[in-house]
Amino acid sequence: MDLIQGLLLVTVIHVLAAASPGPDFVLVSQQTLANGKKAGLLCSLGISLGLSIHIVYSVFGLATVIANSADLLWIIKILGGSYLVFLGWKGIRAKPVNTKTKVRSIPKRSSLKYIGTGFVCNALNPKAPIYFVSLFTLVLSPEMPIYQLAVYGVWIMIIQLAWFSLLASLLAYPSVNRMFRRAGHWLDRILGGAMVLLGMKVILTRAN
Repeated sequence: MDLIQGLLLVTVIHVLAAASPGPDFVLVSQQTLANGKKAGLLCSLGISLGLSIHIVYSVFGLATVIANSADLLWIIKILGGSYLVFLGWKGIRAKPVNTKTKVRSIPKRSSLKYIGTGFVCNALNPKAPIYFVSLFTLVLSPEMPIYQLAVYGVWIMIIQLAWFSLLASLLAYPSVNRMFRRAGHWLDRILGGAMVLLGMKVILTRAN
């Protein structure tokens, strides 16, 4: 398979995967609605950078080892699931906003903290090893040059960043944002609850 064919195949598969609701989707939605467009974009950047972890070990063949080691995958599930529960619990504890104030009081957080949150959320995704084994199996070959592997990896990260940046921009659009903000802290709690459920599902689902 040549580079162009591989890129087209990777694009179709990864766009579908990125658009599927999951921890990354919930995190970007939650942060954008709670803290604004910049927070959502920075989390999107962190999520995309988190992909580099999975891409590197996949390229070097470690993904196959992880995917076929029940114990190692179980450890990753515990770490990833626990982090999702932690993030979700913070959303569930969201307080009602004082409607008498025009400006919502939002604790200041550094850009690195938003990026780090997105990075850890994606890097600890226990489904990633199996997904990347499947994805790279379709396009990799033993004779493939290193530059081509790098192109695939960077392109996957660009797709991820583009999708979640689009999501953050849409949710930050004034009319859309006002519609969602009317529900206020309940949206934070619902999204937080969804993340807790995702985390619990990850922890309680023993690797086969």
